[in-house]
Amino acid sequence: RPQDGMKTCRGALSEGAAVVVDLLALGICRSRGAALRNARWGDVGSTAAPICEGSGLPEEWDGELLARAHEPLTMPDEAAVVLADAGSLRRAYRYCARLTQLHSRTFSLACALLPRPKRQAAQALYAFCRVSDDLVDRPGCYRGLSFSEWRTMALSTRPPADDPVALAWADARSRFGIPLGYAEQLLEGIAMDLQVRRYRTFRELARYCYAVACTVGLMFMHIVDFTSRAAIPYALRLGVALQLTNILRDVGEDWQRGRLYLPLEELSQFGLSEEDIAVGRADSRWREFLAFQIGRARCLYDLAMPGVALLGRDGRLAVAAAAELYRAILHEIEKQGGDVFSKRAYVSLWGKVRRLPRAWWRSQRALAPVARPA
Repeated sequence: RPQDGMKTCRGALSEGAAVVVDLLALGICRSRGAALRNARWGDVGSTAAPICEGSGLPEEWDGELLARAHEPLTMPDEAAVVLADAGSLRRAYRYCARLTQLHSRTFSLACALLPRPKRQAAQALYAFCRVSDDLVDRPGCYRGLSFSEWRTMALSTRPPADDPVALAWADARSRFGIPLGYAEQLLEGIAMDLQVRRYRTFRELARYCYAVACTVGLMFMHIVDFTSRAAIPYALRLGVALQLTNILRDVGEDWQRGRLYLPLEELSQFGLSEEDIAVGRADSRWREFLAFQIGRARCLYDLAMPGVALLGRDGRLAVAAAAELYRAILHEIEKQGGDVFSKRAYVSLWGKVRRLPRAWWRSQRALAPVARPA
């Protein structure tokens, strides 16, 4: 019975995950298996290849991304020297936990499914990303620092003991062997927002997605552990899927900031222009365009899921949950008729809870891919 499995799962996880697992069991019992029967990702345990006709994914679209993902693994890293006492480290990690809870309930929920050391490291990773992203748009918003000053501090192997995010992030990097090269690639990607505000093709957009999202997934992968580098292509696909979901959800907000992350060539193919985005015109052309983009994102989620089996066992549920909950945003966008201009699509608390059984079931039944994908 699924609820019996939850008892075992609850005993194996940290105290921070206990409440989540209780909700998980409640969701399984109340849904009486409905969440499993209605899974949008197909039958549980199926080994059939995902169907992604018409997704618009170019051939070998991820070849360049794979090359970039392997670069940091070949670069020598200097271990971080954290000159702080245990109390300072505890306060630093608590600060990162609060920052994560404040800005991302979905990521916080996924983190709660990790054992405490990994949960703390994941929250430190999120805090590093959050501060970096905020400083691009609002210089000085974190401790009066500029983006350049923060970059130097965040990449330092000897972080200042009085900066909670830099301290916790350096400690997490050291403990879990996170390659510094991924952090450098992320910061380069975030800095692109200062110069690049349009993307002509999906390939160009995929490069940006790699820099700001796939790098995060690759760092997270080192925290939860993985069996081999065969997991990397799956991490890339999930990273692009997550970022595409964010892009579709935030079209209106990004336009107000002077940015448009939708491929211009594809907008044109559906008879759309930047003027349509400017006025928030959610007509039939826009809905068709959005259906195409959502289909591609769902395809990438499908292609990413076999990689869950290549992760450390105690990290699989967190990754599967994050994928399931972010994917649900696409459904919310469809429910509001594609209007991403006047309102922000989000998943309610109960919407998240009732989707957790499916994530748990898939993480338990995850089958390792037979061979590394091309």
